[in-house]
Amino acid sequence: MNTDHLFGMAAVACALTVFGCASVDSAADLDKLTAQALQRSFRDQGIAKVDRLVQDPANLACSEADASGKPLDEKTAKDIEAANMKTIRWPADGKFIGDWREGEKLAQNGRGLTWTDPAPTATASVNGGNCYNCHQISKEEISFGTLGPSLYHYGKLRGVSDPASAAAKPIVEYTWGKLWNARAYNACSNMPRVGHAGILDEKQIRDVMGLLLDPQSPVNR
Repeated sequence: MNTDHLFGMAAVACALTVFGCASVDSAADLDKLTAQALQRSFRDQGIAKVDRLVQDPANLACSEADASGKPLDEKTAKDIEAANMKTIRWPADGKFIGDWREGEKLAQNGRGLTWTDPAPTATASVNGGNCYNCHQISKEEISFGTLGPSLYHYGKLRGVSDPASAAAKPIVEYTWGKLWNARAYNACSNMPRVGHAGILDEKQIRDVMGLLLDPQSPVNR
C-alpha cells in the first residue's frame, strides 16, 4: 500500500468523524468525501502549499491501482516510466560523484519542506535526504528503516571500484537517474523523486552519489 493511499484512508476516517454517519454508496462518493476532508483540513502556510494535495498523473494512476488492489496495466506503467525518464536532468558538468562525507550528512538529515523551513534558493537546497528513514546504508548506523532495500555495499556489490571508469558508467547513470526520479524505472515507486521534486539540488545528489559509489565511503568498506 503506497503512502498516498494510506493518507487517503486517514482522511476518510477524519471525514466520517466530521460529517457524522454519512452514507457512502460508491467508490466515487468515497473519493469525493476524502477530497473534501483534505481541502478543509489544510491551508497554505510558509512554503507548504495546498497544491501539494494535487496528484500528478503518475501519483493518481498508482493510487487508483493501489485502491483497486490491481497492478497497473503494462502500457500505463511503461508510459509513466517514459514520461518520468524525460524529466531526469543529468549533471551539467558531467560530474556524477561528489563528497561522500557531505552525502552522509544528507542521508542523516530529515529536515526540510515543512511550513517552518525556508524555501530552497536558486543555488542551494536547505533540505536533507532522510535516506536512513527507508534504507540501511552504513553498518555504523544502527537506526534505519526497511521500507527500501539495504544499500550497504551498494557500489562494492556492483563492482564499482572506480566510479569515473567506463565500466562503471551504466551503474553510475542508473543511480543518478534513480535518485533524480525513481518513477523513471518503476512507475509506482514509493521512493521520493528527490531531484524532480526539488527536494535535493544537483550538488546534493552528487554528494549522495559519492556516499553510494565512492570506494572510500563507509557504504563500500
